[in-house]
Amino acid sequence: MKRIFKWLSPVVLSALLIMAGGITKASAKTSDTTINGLVPLKYTELPLGSIRPGGWLLNQLQIMKQGTTGHLDEVYEKIKNDNGWLGGKGDGWEETPYWLDGAVPLAYLLNDEPLKSKVLKYINWTLSNQRTSGYFGPITKWERETGKKVTAENCSEGEDWWPKMVMLKVLQQYFTASNDMRVLSFMSAYFRYQQKALQSCNIGKWTEWATARGADNVLMIEWLYGITKEKFLPDLATEIQAQSFTWSNWFAGRDWVINAAAYQDEKKWMTRHGVNVAMGLKDPAVQYRRTGDEKFLQAIHTGFHDLMTLHGLPMGVFSADEDLHGNNPVQGTELCAVVEAMFSLEQTIAVTGDAHYMDALERMAYNALPAQTTDDYNNKQYFQIANQVNIKKGVFNFSLPFSREMNNVLGMRSGYTCCLANMHQGWTKFTSHLWYGTANGGVAALLYGPNRLKAKLGANQTEVSINEETSYPFDDRIVFTINTKKSADFDFSLRIPAWCHEAIFTLNGKELRREKGGQVITITRRWQQGDILELRLPMTVKVSEWGRNSRAIERGPLVYALKLGENWKKGVDEREGDYYSVFPDGAWNYGIEEVVINNPAANAKVNIVKPAGNDFVWNLAHAPVEITVGAKKIPDWKIVNDVAPMPVTARDGLYMGNVDSVAEKIILVPYGCTKVRIVAFPVVK
Repeated sequence: MKRIFKWLSPVVLSALLIMAGGITKASAKTSDTTINGLVPLKYTELPLGSIRPGGWLLNQLQIMKQGTTGHLDEVYEKIKNDNGWLGGKGDGWEETPYWLDGAVPLAYLLNDEPLKSKVLKYINWTLSNQRTSGYFGPITKWERETGKKVTAENCSEGEDWWPKMVMLKVLQQYFTASNDMRVLSFMSAYFRYQQKALQSCNIGKWTEWATARGADNVLMIEWLYGITKEKFLPDLATEIQAQSFTWSNWFAGRDWVINAAAYQDEKKWMTRHGVNVAMGLKDPAVQYRRTGDEKFLQAIHTGFHDLMTLHGLPMGVFSADEDLHGNNPVQGTELCAVVEAMFSLEQTIAVTGDAHYMDALERMAYNALPAQTTDDYNNKQYFQIANQVNIKKGVFNFSLPFSREMNNVLGMRSGYTCCLANMHQGWTKFTSHLWYGTANGGVAALLYGPNRLKAKLGANQTEVSINEETSYPFDDRIVFTINTKKSADFDFSLRIPAWCHEAIFTLNGKELRREKGGQVITITRRWQQGDILELRLPMTVKVSEWGRNSRAIERGPLVYALKLGENWKKGVDEREGDYYSVFPDGAWNYGIEEVVINNPAANAKVNIVKPAGNDFVWNLAHAPVEITVGAKKIPDWKIVNDVAPMPVTARDGLYMGNVDSVAEKIILVPYGCTKVRIVAFPVVK
């Protein structure tokens, strides 16, 4: 143990021993500034395992454990056979680390011992087989043939930087759950190797993927620097960022996002590749943390606004099929782009503390994410489409059309299998970021869902458990129950979403205060055993405007789509195996009446069908809420080349063509519960 700690300063060693004793980062008394010189985080991530899912969210994670998240190594040959991350000759690229990046947090969120044992095989092999030089990863072809090991001097005999960036994220999460000190010395040795090797093996030596995703590497360097204060780390971070894509400059400069909207050729396509963009979203936050230059805060503000204006879709994510492809509701979005954008926002929230990104994260998580996988979490869509009137084999109008025509179907191996491996971080990391710590030992509920938090809070490090009971995002009531053996003074911060006009706080049955939306508020008091804080976020029906003059119906954090019957058909592809097509059962070509758009609160009827109970699944059968609105069919709105192009409208948004004279009542359900749907509607008289 002395050998591991010999390079740590007394201050850092003290901080590590505190963490090892189970005190959360939120409770550390020393600020980031005095520990390591980084810009202090607005909110700190809590150790993995501090949050336990409950209610419908627990059911979602249990389904993942029973499905591919818990068993990908058993059902997917690429990971199953002779895995390179276990010393074999098989997968040594990104897919095994991708899978672990979701399976590791799942194991600790559920406290599932068999899954922990499974993922620890890969972690322990990785930690135990680091080369003397600090290099790590699967044994390279050169190493096998020569019996030698990769060093900084012969770094060209190593392999791509990119998969290692993902494995570093895996190890970082594992450390917060386990306090396994091997991770710190492992990372330090690797970053020392990387500092030397980059002089002759730059970040893009093997592929442009690493160049595009350097911010992920820097994020882990900053995390380690926050603990060890090793002086070489900031210089290494600066060097990697200098060799990587300049996302922050592009976001701030604006020409990049305009060109991405205008061009779909092969030139510089990696700079507009949707998953690269999703990962690049964290770049300004990462750079700001190290430099303190507020131009980076403006860069993410400008870049995210431009991205969602030019390429945004109603379910809260941007088009990415595979490139950015405009805001037409019939463009697709890759599943990897959804989960990576969520992770980038989780990091941006910690750095900026901006409630806007909290709202954006919830919109992605509660709309785009669940719509792209099957109920059993065994099949996924490579590309989902907002207005998706069928799921089938086809070429579609994607920037990556895919000659095998498998980009849109639901299958385990359909499209590229990166998403099969990477989709697992979506729900798991969202759950582990429901709460954050604050600098003064308090906690912040910045995202909402059923769960239980355990942490040591306040100046006296009092053990506190907070049980969060809710059917959110379907219901507006969130109840927090405090459990503590003795009274505890700590700050309790809560986000009020921008869509909420006025939130109501009740403490132990008595109204405490009312606050406007779009902010995080803090309640400071001495909390007692059994205190009950209730937050009400009244949800009203609203209308938002999207591409091609379309309109979407919203309520709270959810977007609502036309409820269509689903006709599922199973098929088999020679190369990609079993898959499912889904076709609509019923008419889909409706325009919503202008009166609904002009006054949705008065002309849309909300029906609470059932609570989102412990058995909730994101499908039509379990949809807890329905909204009924007036609509008329548009006979000439038809499928063309497998999609439903938006009808032409006038400036006022009205469709001017032939419309049925008879008005009907149509039912809308949460977007995440649908597979075939219309969510961006034309408007009719």
